[in-house]
Amino acid sequence: MDHKFTEQIKQWLETPEAERDYSVGALYLLKLSGNQIMYRNIISQIDRRHDFVEYQLQKYYNFRVADLTHAQVEEMEQQVEAIVAEHIPLAAKADEQPKGKRADHDALPDDIKAKYVENLSILQRMRELHLRLRSLSLDSATCPDSERYPFLKELISLDKKLHANWEAYDTYVIGQSDKVKGKTTSRKKSPRHS
Repeated sequence: MDHKFTEQIKQWLETPEAERDYSVGALYLLKLSGNQIMYRNIISQIDRRHDFVEYQLQKYYNFRVADLTHAQVEEMEQQVEAIVAEHIPLAAKADEQPKGKRADHDALPDDIKAKYVENLSILQRMRELHLRLRSLSLDSATCPDSERYPFLKELISLDKKLHANWEAYDTYVIGQSDKVKGKTTSRKKSPRHS
């Protein structure tokens, strides 16, 4: 990790808001994320993006100075590899007719159908993250754990979201009316009012 750059970020964050050069902050963010589009959007409206630049730089700074041991990141990477082995082949076939769609999909409520569609997007994002992690691989370059950590963390959280969506989609029973939900809700509220 470039400790001098981390120190520059720290100095920028410690500078009082009125004295900060947000163009420099945007450049630091570009160097950290590599996201040209985000950089152009920030620069085009720099006066309205101060909070965003500060938040993002603070986030990256926290990752860089966190006491993450190599063992912790290796453990997370093993989790990610298991996730990748299970889900990434599905993302590659997301444009084909999916096999996970229920026969009664069209009869489902919109919020349940949305979970199915959202999962296709989640799988695609997981695939993108995996490709990014592969480009940061320790085999091809010296990459500190702090640079891989945000991608590993996001991939794991996306996996949890994916499983929660599938659970809701697969277990939904058609005909489950709002009245049934309302009765359970009113039962929960009753003891409080007694």
